[in-house]
Amino acid sequence: MKALQFEAVKVALKQDRTGYILTLNLHPDEIPDALLRDFVGSRYGVAMVRINDDETPVHIPDGRVKKAGMLERDKHFWRWLREENSLTVNSKEQCVDAIHNILMIRSRADLNHNTEAQERFDSMMSEYEDWSDNNDPF
Repeated sequence: MKALQFEAVKVALKQDRTGYILTLNLHPDEIPDALLRDFVGSRYGVAMVRINDDETPVHIPDGRVKKAGMLERDKHFWRWLREENSLTVNSKEQCVDAIHNILMIRSRADLNHNTEAQERFDSMMSEYEDWSDNNDPF
């Protein structure tokens, strides 16, 4: 089975009782002949990537930056840093420094593109969650 590839522009998104209706605009030179021949109602598995003007994929953050920001204010996480990592963490600022040191980053934004930092973050989260399961404050 050959995948259909083409560039399209989103022009509308509507909702009806069965779901969402996505309308795309395709240039006549871009539309695959197979798509034209298929019947209305044909089903497709779809993979879409938003692209920049230079044809490179648009980066979509995966939530690690937001999660790290939430951890900076989480006193239960501070406790884990103190007990399991022997770090002095009694404030948001100390937690920020600890996270940056553990992940070897300068800012949380580095988690958007630094794959090694992402792996360290995932490992840190796994260790914290394992510890947290046994040390739930409630």
